[in-house]
Amino acid sequence: MKNYDIVIVGGGPAGLAAAVSARDHGTDSILIIERDKELGGILNQCIHNGFGLHTFKEELTGPEYASRFIDQVLDRGIEYKLNTMVMDISTMEGSSDKKVTAMNRTDGMFEIQAKAVILAMGCRERSRGALNIPGYRPAGIFSAGTAQRLVNMEGYMPGREVVILGSGDIGLIMARRMTLEGAKVKVVAELMPYSGGLKRNIVQCLDDFDIPLKLSHTVIDIEGKERVEAVTIAEVGPDRKPIPGTEERYTCDTLLLSCGLIPENELSKSVGVEINPVTSGPVVNDSLETSIDGVFACGNVLHVHDLVDYVSQEAITAGKNAAAYVKNGAAADAKAVEILPVDGVRYTVPKFIRPTEMDDNLTVRFRVGDVYKNCAIATYFNDTLISKRKRPVMAPGEMEQVILSKSKLNEFPDLEKITIRIEQA
Repeated sequence: MKNYDIVIVGGGPAGLAAAVSARDHGTDSILIIERDKELGGILNQCIHNGFGLHTFKEELTGPEYASRFIDQVLDRGIEYKLNTMVMDISTMEGSSDKKVTAMNRTDGMFEIQAKAVILAMGCRERSRGALNIPGYRPAGIFSAGTAQRLVNMEGYMPGREVVILGSGDIGLIMARRMTLEGAKVKVVAELMPYSGGLKRNIVQCLDDFDIPLKLSHTVIDIEGKERVEAVTIAEVGPDRKPIPGTEERYTCDTLLLSCGLIPENELSKSVGVEINPVTSGPVVNDSLETSIDGVFACGNVLHVHDLVDYVSQEAITAGKNAAAYVKNGAAADAKAVEILPVDGVRYTVPKFIRPTEMDDNLTVRFRVGDVYKNCAIATYFNDTLISKRKRPVMAPGEMEQVILSKSKLNEFPDLEKITIRIEQA
Protein backbone atom coordinates (compact mmCIF):
# COMPACT_ATOMS: atom_id res chain seq x y z
CA MET A 1 0.00 0.00 0.00
CA LYS A 2 1.49 3.32 -1.10
CA ASN A 3 1.55 6.16 1.44
CA TYR A 4 0.84 9.86 0.88
CA ASP A 5 0.40 12.71 3.31
CA ILE A 6 -2.60 14.13 1.41
CA VAL A 7 -4.83 12.50 -1.20
CA ILE A 8 -7.12 14.85 -3.13
CA VAL A 9 -10.18 13.32 -4.79
CA GLY A 10 -10.91 15.38 -7.91
CA GLY A 11 -8.66 17.26 -10.32
CA GLY A 12 -10.97 20.17 -11.11
CA PRO A 13 -10.49 23.76 -9.96
CA ALA A 14 -11.02 22.86 -6.29
CA GLY A 15 -8.64 19.91 -6.27
CA LEU A 16 -5.93 21.76 -8.19
CA ALA A 17 -6.01 24.85 -5.94
CA ALA A 18 -6.06 22.67 -2.80
CA ALA A 19 -3.01 20.73 -4.01
CA VAL A 20 -1.04 23.90 -4.79
CA SER A 21 -1.93 25.38 -1.41
CA ALA A 22 -1.00 22.22 0.50
CA ARG A 23 2.38 22.11 -1.26
CA ASP A 24 3.01 25.81 -0.59
CA HIS A 25 2.25 25.22 3.10
CA GLY A 26 4.91 22.55 3.49
CA THR A 27 3.42 19.21 2.43
CA ASP A 28 5.45 17.41 -0.27
CA SER A 29 3.68 14.05 -0.46
CA ILE A 30 0.44 14.82 -2.36
CA LEU A 31 -1.59 12.80 -4.86
CA ILE A 32 -4.49 14.09 -6.97
CA ILE A 33 -6.89 11.40 -8.25
CA GLU A 34 -9.02 12.40 -11.26
CA ARG A 35 -11.53 10.13 -13.02
CA ASP A 36 -11.39 12.03 -16.33
CA LYS A 37 -8.64 11.78 -18.96
CA GLU A 38 -7.26 15.26 -18.13
CA LEU A 39 -7.03 17.71 -15.26
CA GLY A 40 -9.27 20.77 -15.15
CA GLY A 41 -12.67 19.26 -14.43
CA ILE A 42 -15.80 20.93 -15.76
CA LEU A 43 -13.84 24.06 -16.76
CA ASN A 44 -12.55 22.25 -19.84
CA GLN A 45 -15.97 22.54 -21.48
CA CYS A 46 -16.72 26.08 -20.26
CA ILE A 47 -15.24 27.97 -23.21
CA HIS A 48 -17.08 31.23 -22.42
CA ASN A 49 -15.27 34.01 -20.57
CA GLY A 50 -15.97 35.55 -17.17
CA PHE A 51 -13.60 33.42 -15.07
CA GLY A 52 -10.70 34.71 -13.00
CA LEU A 53 -11.74 38.31 -12.32
CA HIS A 54 -11.15 37.88 -8.57
CA THR A 55 -8.25 35.42 -8.65
CA PHE A 56 -6.15 36.73 -11.56
CA LYS A 57 -7.69 40.21 -12.03
CA GLU A 58 -8.42 39.45 -15.68
CA GLU A 59 -11.18 37.80 -17.68
CA LEU A 60 -10.38 34.24 -18.76
CA THR A 61 -12.22 31.32 -20.35
CA GLY A 62 -12.73 28.13 -18.34
CA PRO A 63 -9.84 26.22 -19.99
CA GLU A 64 -7.53 29.24 -19.53
CA TYR A 65 -8.43 29.47 -15.84
CA ALA A 66 -7.86 25.73 -15.35
CA SER A 67 -4.51 25.85 -17.20
CA ARG A 68 -3.20 28.48 -14.74
CA PHE A 69 -3.66 26.03 -11.86
CA ILE A 70 -2.57 22.99 -13.90
CA ASP A 71 0.70 24.83 -14.63
CA GLN A 72 1.14 25.52 -10.91
CA VAL A 73 0.60 21.81 -10.14
CA LEU A 74 3.13 20.77 -12.80
CA ASP A 75 5.68 23.40 -11.68
CA ARG A 76 5.54 22.00 -8.16
CA GLY A 77 5.86 18.40 -9.32
CA ILE A 78 2.64 17.33 -7.62
CA GLU A 79 1.68 13.74 -8.47
CA TYR A 80 -1.64 12.94 -10.13
CA LYS A 81 -3.44 9.93 -11.55
CA LEU A 82 -5.89 10.31 -14.45
CA ASN A 83 -8.63 7.91 -15.59
CA THR A 84 -8.77 6.71 -11.99
CA MET A 85 -11.94 6.25 -9.96
CA VAL A 86 -11.98 6.37 -6.16
CA MET A 87 -14.27 3.57 -4.99
CA ASP A 88 -14.14 3.99 -1.23
CA ILE A 89 -12.59 5.95 1.63
CA SER A 90 -12.38 4.47 5.11
CA THR A 91 -10.58 5.07 8.40
CA MET A 92 -7.83 2.55 9.12
CA GLU A 93 -8.09 0.48 12.28
CA GLY A 94 -5.78 1.56 15.05
CA SER A 95 -4.77 4.70 13.18
CA SER A 96 -6.10 8.12 12.27
CA ASP A 97 -4.92 7.54 8.69
CA LYS A 98 -7.39 7.00 5.86
CA LYS A 99 -7.47 4.17 3.34
CA VAL A 100 -8.41 5.24 -0.18
CA THR A 101 -9.47 2.44 -2.53
CA ALA A 102 -9.26 3.32 -6.23
CA MET A 103 -9.05 1.60 -9.60
CA ASN A 104 -7.92 2.20 -13.15
CA ARG A 105 -7.08 0.08 -16.19
CA THR A 106 -3.33 0.14 -15.57
CA ASP A 107 -3.15 -0.76 -11.87
CA GLY A 108 -6.51 -2.47 -11.40
CA MET A 109 -7.88 -2.08 -7.88
CA PHE A 110 -5.35 -0.57 -5.46
CA GLU A 111 -5.20 1.02 -2.01
CA ILE A 112 -3.51 4.18 -0.77
CA GLN A 113 -2.84 5.22 2.82
CA ALA A 114 -3.26 8.94 3.50
CA LYS A 115 -2.89 11.07 6.59
CA ALA A 116 -5.48 13.53 5.24
CA VAL A 117 -8.04 13.49 2.43
CA ILE A 118 -9.49 16.49 0.61
CA LEU A 119 -12.86 15.90 -1.05
CA ALA A 120 -13.10 17.94 -4.26
CA MET A 121 -15.44 15.88 -6.45
CA GLY A 122 -17.58 18.78 -7.65
CA CYS A 123 -21.26 18.39 -8.43
CA ARG A 124 -23.63 16.85 -10.97
CA GLU A 125 -26.80 18.01 -12.66
CA ARG A 126 -30.27 17.08 -11.50
CA SER A 127 -31.64 14.58 -14.02
CA ARG A 128 -35.03 14.33 -15.67
CA GLY A 129 -35.79 11.33 -13.47
CA ALA A 130 -35.62 13.60 -10.43
CA LEU A 131 -38.05 16.08 -11.98
CA ASN A 132 -41.06 13.80 -12.64
CA ILE A 133 -41.88 15.26 -16.06
CA PRO A 134 -44.62 13.20 -17.76
CA GLY A 135 -44.30 11.89 -21.30
CA TYR A 136 -42.28 9.34 -23.25
CA ARG A 137 -38.50 9.03 -23.23
CA PRO A 138 -37.66 10.29 -26.73
CA ALA A 139 -34.25 11.35 -28.00
CA GLY A 140 -33.49 15.04 -27.72
CA ILE A 141 -33.63 15.50 -23.93
CA PHE A 142 -30.27 16.54 -22.51
CA SER A 143 -28.98 18.12 -19.34
CA ALA A 144 -27.53 21.55 -20.10
CA GLY A 145 -24.04 20.40 -19.07
CA THR A 146 -24.20 17.39 -21.41
CA ALA A 147 -25.24 19.68 -24.27
CA GLN A 148 -22.37 22.01 -23.35
CA ARG A 149 -19.87 19.17 -23.60
CA LEU A 150 -21.34 17.96 -26.92
CA VAL A 151 -21.16 21.40 -28.50
CA ASN A 152 -17.89 22.67 -27.05
CA MET A 153 -15.78 19.50 -26.91
CA GLU A 154 -17.33 16.91 -29.21
CA GLY A 155 -18.40 19.26 -32.02
CA TYR A 156 -21.94 17.88 -32.05
CA MET A 157 -25.13 19.96 -32.17
CA PRO A 158 -27.84 18.38 -30.00
CA GLY A 159 -30.67 20.07 -31.94
CA ARG A 160 -31.96 23.06 -33.89
CA GLU A 161 -35.15 24.12 -32.09
CA VAL A 162 -34.65 24.29 -28.34
CA VAL A 163 -36.69 24.75 -25.17
CA ILE A 164 -34.79 25.09 -21.89
CA LEU A 165 -36.28 24.14 -18.51
CA GLY A 166 -34.57 25.86 -15.60
CA SER A 167 -32.61 29.09 -15.45
CA GLY A 168 -29.43 27.92 -13.76
CA ASP A 169 -26.22 29.45 -15.06
CA ILE A 170 -25.40 26.51 -17.35
CA GLY A 171 -28.84 26.71 -18.94
CA LEU A 172 -28.53 30.46 -19.49
CA ILE A 173 -25.07 30.10 -21.00
CA MET A 174 -26.26 27.27 -23.27
CA ALA A 175 -29.17 29.42 -24.48
CA ARG A 176 -26.58 31.85 -25.84
CA ARG A 177 -24.24 29.09 -27.06
CA MET A 178 -26.94 27.25 -29.00
CA THR A 179 -28.09 30.54 -30.54
CA LEU A 180 -24.55 31.39 -31.65
CA GLU A 181 -24.31 27.94 -33.27
CA GLY A 182 -27.44 28.60 -35.30
CA ALA A 183 -30.16 26.98 -33.19
CA LYS A 184 -33.41 28.73 -32.29
CA VAL A 185 -33.97 28.88 -28.52
CA LYS A 186 -37.69 29.46 -28.16
CA VAL A 187 -38.11 29.93 -24.42
CA VAL A 188 -36.48 29.41 -21.03
CA ALA A 189 -39.02 28.24 -18.44
CA GLU A 190 -38.26 28.54 -14.71
CA LEU A 191 -40.37 26.88 -12.00
CA MET A 192 -39.48 29.43 -9.34
CA PRO A 193 -40.60 33.09 -9.36
CA TYR A 194 -36.92 34.09 -9.67
CA SER A 195 -33.98 32.98 -11.80
CA GLY A 196 -31.47 30.49 -10.44
CA GLY A 197 -28.60 32.14 -12.33
CA LEU A 198 -26.47 35.24 -12.09
CA LYS A 199 -28.05 38.53 -13.15
CA ARG A 200 -25.24 39.16 -15.63
CA ASN A 201 -25.99 35.85 -17.37
CA ILE A 202 -29.68 36.76 -17.72
CA VAL A 203 -28.67 40.01 -19.41
CA GLN A 204 -25.83 38.68 -21.58
CA CYS A 205 -27.34 35.32 -22.54
CA LEU A 206 -31.10 35.95 -22.76
CA ASP A 207 -31.86 39.68 -23.00
CA ASP A 208 -29.11 40.36 -25.56
CA PHE A 209 -30.53 37.63 -27.82
CA ASP A 210 -34.23 38.35 -27.24
CA ILE A 211 -34.80 34.92 -25.66
CA PRO A 212 -37.89 35.01 -23.39
CA LEU A 213 -37.58 33.94 -19.74
CA LYS A 214 -40.86 32.79 -18.23
CA LEU A 215 -40.72 32.64 -14.44
CA SER A 216 -43.16 30.48 -12.45
CA HIS A 217 -43.50 28.12 -15.45
CA THR A 218 -42.65 24.45 -15.90
CA VAL A 219 -42.86 21.69 -18.50
CA ILE A 220 -46.04 19.64 -18.17
CA ASP A 221 -45.84 17.50 -21.33
CA ILE A 222 -43.28 16.23 -23.83
CA GLU A 223 -44.52 15.02 -27.23
CA GLY A 224 -42.75 12.55 -29.47
CA LYS A 225 -41.77 8.90 -29.27
CA GLU A 226 -38.59 8.64 -31.33
CA ARG A 227 -37.52 12.29 -31.02
CA VAL A 228 -38.89 15.29 -29.13
CA GLU A 229 -41.50 16.99 -31.33
CA ALA A 230 -43.05 19.56 -28.99
CA VAL A 231 -43.07 20.67 -25.37
CA THR A 232 -45.95 22.17 -23.41
CA ILE A 233 -45.26 24.55 -20.53
CA ALA A 234 -47.71 26.04 -18.05
CA GLU A 235 -47.70 28.66 -15.34
CA VAL A 236 -47.54 27.39 -11.77
CA GLY A 237 -49.12 28.85 -8.66
CA PRO A 238 -47.53 29.43 -5.24
CA ASP A 239 -47.89 25.67 -4.60
CA ARG A 240 -45.71 25.00 -7.70
CA LYS A 241 -48.60 23.15 -9.37
CA PRO A 242 -49.64 23.97 -12.97
CA ILE A 243 -52.56 26.36 -13.39
CA PRO A 244 -55.17 25.00 -15.86
CA GLY A 245 -55.69 27.19 -18.88
CA THR A 246 -52.14 28.64 -18.93
CA GLU A 247 -50.64 25.99 -21.24
CA GLU A 248 -48.35 27.05 -24.09
CA ARG A 249 -47.11 24.58 -26.73
CA TYR A 250 -43.74 24.97 -28.46
CA THR A 251 -42.63 22.78 -31.36
CA CYS A 252 -38.99 21.79 -30.87
CA ASP A 253 -36.57 18.91 -31.32
CA THR A 254 -34.56 19.45 -28.14
CA LEU A 255 -35.27 20.00 -24.44
CA LEU A 256 -32.37 21.09 -22.22
CA LEU A 257 -32.66 20.67 -18.45
CA SER A 258 -30.93 23.18 -16.18
CA CYS A 259 -32.71 22.41 -12.94
CA GLY A 260 -30.03 22.63 -10.33
CA LEU A 261 -26.77 21.01 -9.29
CA ILE A 262 -26.22 18.38 -6.63
CA PRO A 263 -22.88 17.97 -4.77
CA GLU A 264 -21.26 14.62 -5.62
CA ASN A 265 -21.16 13.13 -2.12
CA GLU A 266 -21.56 9.36 -2.40
CA LEU A 267 -17.92 8.95 -1.32
CA SER A 268 -18.40 11.39 1.56
CA LYS A 269 -21.32 9.34 2.84
CA SER A 270 -19.34 6.09 2.59
CA VAL A 271 -16.68 7.40 4.98
CA GLY A 272 -19.39 8.58 7.39
CA VAL A 273 -19.21 12.34 6.85
CA GLU A 274 -22.19 14.28 8.24
CA ILE A 275 -24.20 15.84 5.38
CA ASN A 276 -26.11 19.13 5.55
CA PRO A 277 -29.64 18.42 4.22
CA VAL A 278 -29.92 21.94 2.76
CA THR A 279 -26.69 21.95 0.72
CA SER A 280 -26.39 18.16 0.25
CA GLY A 281 -22.71 18.75 1.07
CA PRO A 282 -20.63 17.99 4.17
CA VAL A 283 -21.00 19.90 7.43
CA VAL A 284 -17.64 21.63 8.02
CA ASN A 285 -15.93 23.81 10.60
CA ASP A 286 -13.79 26.92 10.05
CA SER A 287 -10.92 24.74 8.74
CA LEU A 288 -13.30 23.17 6.16
CA GLU A 289 -12.81 19.91 8.05
CA THR A 290 -15.77 17.54 8.01
CA SER A 291 -17.14 15.55 10.93
CA ILE A 292 -14.34 13.00 10.28
CA ASP A 293 -10.90 14.11 11.53
CA GLY A 294 -8.50 14.65 8.65
CA VAL A 295 -11.17 14.70 5.93
CA PHE A 296 -11.63 18.15 4.37
CA ALA A 297 -14.02 19.37 1.67
CA CYS A 298 -14.01 22.32 -0.72
CA GLY A 299 -15.63 23.58 -3.90
CA ASN A 300 -18.92 22.40 -5.34
CA VAL A 301 -18.83 19.13 -3.40
CA LEU A 302 -19.30 21.29 -0.29
CA HIS A 303 -21.94 23.69 -1.66
CA VAL A 304 -22.71 24.85 -5.18
CA HIS A 305 -20.83 28.05 -6.05
CA ASP A 306 -21.67 30.68 -8.62
CA LEU A 307 -18.07 31.82 -9.26
CA VAL A 308 -15.08 29.52 -9.73
CA ASP A 309 -12.90 32.19 -8.06
CA TYR A 310 -14.70 31.44 -4.77
CA VAL A 311 -14.10 27.72 -5.33
CA SER A 312 -10.36 28.42 -5.58
CA GLN A 313 -10.35 30.63 -2.48
CA GLU A 314 -12.11 27.91 -0.51
CA ALA A 315 -9.76 25.21 -1.83
CA ILE A 316 -6.68 27.25 -0.87
CA THR A 317 -8.03 27.33 2.69
CA ALA A 318 -8.70 23.57 2.67
CA GLY A 319 -5.20 22.81 1.34
CA LYS A 320 -3.58 25.02 3.96
CA ASN A 321 -5.54 23.41 6.80
CA ALA A 322 -4.95 19.86 5.52
CA ALA A 323 -1.21 20.60 5.48
CA ALA A 324 -1.44 21.87 9.08
CA TYR A 325 -3.32 18.69 10.05
CA VAL A 326 -0.59 16.50 8.53
CA LYS A 327 2.07 18.47 10.36
CA ASN A 328 0.41 18.87 13.75
CA GLY A 329 -2.23 16.14 13.93
CA ALA A 330 -5.81 16.67 15.00
CA ALA A 331 -6.49 19.95 16.77
CA ALA A 332 -7.33 19.86 20.45
CA ASP A 333 -11.04 19.77 21.22
CA ALA A 334 -11.71 23.49 21.10
CA LYS A 335 -15.12 24.91 21.84
CA ALA A 336 -17.24 24.96 18.66
CA VAL A 337 -19.75 27.76 18.11
CA GLU A 338 -22.63 27.10 15.73
CA ILE A 339 -23.61 29.63 13.08
CA LEU A 340 -27.38 29.79 12.87
CA PRO A 341 -28.92 30.72 9.48
CA VAL A 342 -32.39 32.22 10.05
CA ASP A 343 -34.93 34.61 8.49
CA GLY A 344 -34.09 34.11 4.83
CA VAL A 345 -30.57 32.68 5.15
CA ARG A 346 -30.73 29.04 3.97
CA TYR A 347 -27.39 27.75 5.24
CA THR A 348 -23.85 28.84 6.05
CA VAL A 349 -20.44 27.40 5.18
CA PRO A 350 -18.86 26.77 7.60
CA LYS A 351 -21.57 25.64 10.00
CA PHE A 352 -19.30 25.67 13.06
CA ILE A 353 -16.33 27.82 14.02
CA ARG A 354 -13.74 27.45 16.78
CA PRO A 355 -12.70 31.01 17.67
CA THR A 356 -9.59 29.90 19.58
CA GLU A 357 -8.31 27.94 16.56
CA MET A 358 -8.75 30.73 14.01
CA ASP A 359 -5.61 32.56 12.81
CA ASP A 360 -7.33 35.47 11.08
CA ASN A 361 -10.66 36.70 9.77
CA LEU A 362 -13.09 34.12 8.41
CA THR A 363 -15.32 34.37 5.32
CA VAL A 364 -18.74 32.79 5.86
CA ARG A 365 -20.63 32.11 2.60
CA PHE A 366 -24.36 31.50 2.26
CA ARG A 367 -27.37 31.79 -0.04
CA VAL A 368 -30.76 33.36 0.62
CA GLY A 369 -34.04 31.55 0.03
CA ASP A 370 -35.92 34.22 -1.91
CA VAL A 371 -35.49 37.57 -3.63
CA TYR A 372 -34.99 40.39 -1.09
CA LYS A 373 -34.86 44.10 -1.95
CA ASN A 374 -33.60 46.99 0.15
CA CYS A 375 -32.64 44.69 2.99
CA ALA A 376 -29.58 44.08 5.13
CA ILE A 377 -27.46 41.14 6.27
CA ALA A 378 -27.35 41.26 10.07
CA THR A 379 -24.82 39.32 12.17
CA TYR A 380 -25.31 38.71 15.89
CA PHE A 381 -22.86 37.34 18.48
CA ASN A 382 -25.18 35.81 21.09
CA ASP A 383 -27.89 38.53 21.05
CA THR A 384 -25.59 41.47 20.28
CA LEU A 385 -25.77 43.03 16.80
CA ILE A 386 -22.21 43.06 15.41
CA SER A 387 -22.75 44.21 11.84
CA LYS A 388 -25.54 45.18 9.48
CA ARG A 389 -24.68 45.51 5.81
CA LYS A 390 -27.23 46.96 3.42
CA ARG A 391 -27.92 45.16 0.14
CA PRO A 392 -30.13 46.65 -2.61
CA VAL A 393 -31.10 43.19 -3.85
CA MET A 394 -30.31 39.59 -2.93
CA ALA A 395 -31.35 36.50 -4.89
CA PRO A 396 -30.85 32.72 -4.47
CA GLY A 397 -28.74 32.59 -7.64
CA GLU A 398 -25.96 34.72 -6.14
CA MET A 399 -23.84 33.74 -3.17
CA GLU A 400 -23.51 36.17 -0.27
CA GLN A 401 -20.83 36.43 2.39
CA VAL A 402 -20.06 37.81 5.83
CA ILE A 403 -16.56 38.38 7.21
CA LEU A 404 -16.18 37.37 10.86
CA SER A 405 -13.45 39.45 12.48
CA LYS A 406 -10.98 37.58 14.68
CA SER A 407 -10.53 40.65 16.88
CA LYS A 408 -14.29 40.98 17.34
CA LEU A 409 -14.61 37.30 18.22
CA ASN A 410 -11.98 37.79 20.94
CA GLU A 411 -14.28 40.34 22.60
CA PHE A 412 -16.81 37.56 23.25
CA PRO A 413 -15.10 34.89 25.40
CA ASP A 414 -18.52 33.47 26.33
CA LEU A 415 -19.78 33.25 22.75
CA GLU A 416 -22.49 30.57 22.48
CA LYS A 417 -23.97 31.22 19.04
CA ILE A 418 -23.63 33.36 15.92
CA THR A 419 -26.80 34.28 14.04
CA ILE A 420 -26.97 35.54 10.46
CA ARG A 421 -30.33 36.82 9.24
CA ILE A 422 -31.96 39.08 6.66
CA GLU A 423 -33.53 42.23 8.12
CA GLN A 424 -35.10 45.43 6.85
CA ALA A 425 -32.44 47.99 5.91
